Amino acid sequence: MAGAQGGTAHTDRAADTREAIMAAAERLYAEHGLVAVSNRQISEAAGQGNVAAVGYHFGTRADLVRAIMRKHSAAIDGIRQRMLDETRGSREVRDWVACLVRPAPEHLATLGVPSWHARFAVQVMTDPVLRAIVTDEAMTRQPLWEILQGLGGCLGFLSAETRAQRGDMARQLITHTCAERERALADGTSTRQQSWEDTAAALTDAITGLLLAPVTS
Repeated sequence: MAGAQGGTAHTDRAADTREAIMAAAERLYAEHGLVAVSNRQISEAAGQGNVAAVGYHFGTRADLVRAIMRKHSAAIDGIRQRMLDETRGSREVRDWVACLVRPAPEHLATLGVPSWHARFAVQVMTDPVLRAIVTDEAMTRQPLWEILQGLGGCLGFLSAETRAQRGDMARQLITHTCAERERALADGTSTRQQSWEDTAAALTDAITGLLLAPVTS
């Protein structure tokens, strides 16, 4: 019995350490960028006496980034699935855009102030290697894949190349708009929208217009 309790305590401590490292890494990466932050700095910020704690618990920087993204993606996927269930079968572009846009702002609204995830995501998406890793993994998630299929089914009048270009633009718009709002909230400065709900609505309007805009021949 004592051995089992000791094993449970060790597992709990390891889980707590992983959470502390992820929280410290997300904040430092958001504030300073991925390249500028060392594993030693993350370990110290997480209150770990062992400067090799990051490598021990996560392996490479890519593994750490993937773990942070997965932690948030689990919550976001739950929101996506709920919206997908409400939207499935719609032929309205805006309905599918809302499914694509709203989960991230809705999740960010639950994180409190300050939060770091939106700014962290910008850093990840501007790193070519990590962006590819995160994007490829995201496409394996069923709710996101089905939402993109539903949206694509409403955009058959656009060429595949145009859809791809506008999809890239939409991703940048979502990522950077959320990061700018998160930064403003953390700094205590004014924001263009009164709430994350307003941000989601503004993004949905803008991206619907982007996808439906005329194409110059």
